[in-house]
Amino acid sequence: MADSGKVMRIAFGERILVITGPGDITREQTDAIVNAANSSLMGGGGVDGAIHRAGGSAILEACKEIVGRIGRLPAGQAVATPAGRLAARHVIHTVGPFWGGGKRGEPETLASCHRESIRIADELQLASIAFPAISTGAYGYPVDQAARIAVGSAVKALEKTTHVREVRFVLFDLHTFEHYANAARSLAATP
Repeated sequence: MADSGKVMRIAFGERILVITGPGDITREQTDAIVNAANSSLMGGGGVDGAIHRAGGSAILEACKEIVGRIGRLPAGQAVATPAGRLAARHVIHTVGPFWGGGKRGEPETLASCHRESIRIADELQLASIAFPAISTGAYGYPVDQAARIAVGSAVKALEKTTHVREVRFVLFDLHTFEHYANAARSLAATP
C-alpha cells in the first residue's frame, strides 16, 4: 500500500475490522483475499483480473476444476482456491450482484457474499480475510449503499466465527475508503 493510504481499525470484542485504502488487495498478507469474481470464475476485469494475473495459473486451474464440478457460481455464493503466487494462502471467489435499483434482492445478495466468504474462511480455520468493494465497479452498486451492507454483514458474520479474527476491506481509492470508514464508524457507534 502506498504511504498516502489511510487505515482505520475498530475492535469488536476480540475481533478486528480494518478499513484501508487506497490499497492493492493482491499484495495483502491476510490468510485469504476475496475475489469479486464473475460467475464463470475464469477471470475478468477489475480486481478479478488483477488477482488472476498476480496469482498465476494455479488460480485459474482450480477455478476450472470447480466450474467443471458445480457449473457457474451463483451470485451471493463463494468458493475457495489456492492463492498461487499471492502472499495470501487462499482466494475466496464470490459473485456480487449487478445493481438494478435495489429492488431485485441486491442488498441480500451482497450481504451473502460477505457472510459466505467469512464462513468459508472460518471453515478453513483462517484467522484473517481481506475484501475488495464487491459489486461497486462494473456491476454498478452505489458505493455508499454497498459500504453499509458490506461492513454490517461482515461484522455480523465475524461475531459468529471460531477462527477468523480480522476482516479487512482493502479499497482501491480514497472515495471508496471514506464510504466504508463512515459505515464502520456508524456501526461502531451503535450500542
